[in-house]
Amino acid sequence: MGFKALFGAAAILAGAVAAVTGFGIGSILTPLVSLQTGAKIAIAAVSIPHFAATLLRFLMLRRHLDRKVLGSFGVSSALGGLAGAFLHAATPKPALTVIFSAVLIFAGLTGLTGWSSKMRFGPKTAWLAGAVSGTLGGVAGNQGGIRSAAMLGFDLPRQAFVATATAIGLAVDGGRIPVYMVTVLDELTARWPLIGVLTAGVLAGTLFGERLLHRTPEPVFRRIVSGLVLALGIVTLFRAVR
Repeated sequence: MGFKALFGAAAILAGAVAAVTGFGIGSILTPLVSLQTGAKIAIAAVSIPHFAATLLRFLMLRRHLDRKVLGSFGVSSALGGLAGAFLHAATPKPALTVIFSAVLIFAGLTGLTGWSSKMRFGPKTAWLAGAVSGTLGGVAGNQGGIRSAAMLGFDLPRQAFVATATAIGLAVDGGRIPVYMVTVLDELTARWPLIGVLTAGVLAGTLFGERLLHRTPEPVFRRIVSGLVLALGIVTLFRAVR
């Protein structure tokens, strides 16, 4: 009961964070769940509540979707993520994690200091930014943080930012969940109570966080995203060094 309460509270927090920033469910829940299941099963288990919350978030924000960014950055990000997934096994993990962390820390710092507001992606650089961020995220196994870090280079209102990041994340989930269903279905079935608690928590957190998103001023929103990207980079680097 104690663990379920902890997982439920963490899921509510993760759902609320993701509703405001466009990422955070995997970053918060996967390390926690892995303490009980191991990393491989944790990634697959968290993908289910991640998909549920992402779908709900998209349905609430779909009218704010920026189709131009989705059609350029989103497409190249998805293709880069696929390429990164294939490169995952062949890339030295420690070196990759350090590079991945450094990119997140740099992006977070530029956002907090205001430097990112001077960087704007045009149509051509959007394709490149999507491919690079998608590849890095695919290799490292954490696309949400690096995707949001790259999207700080677009001049998007907060609702469009989250809606577009959510649409990209929804496409990624739609591609990976069937693979998990085939490869680790028995393990996931055995853990359906935990997955149910996580799913209920992230959905509740999403509904709460969506209200916060609409009340968050644009400058504060960008600092929140930048701060969480920076924190994710520091935590990832710390874990890699250990």
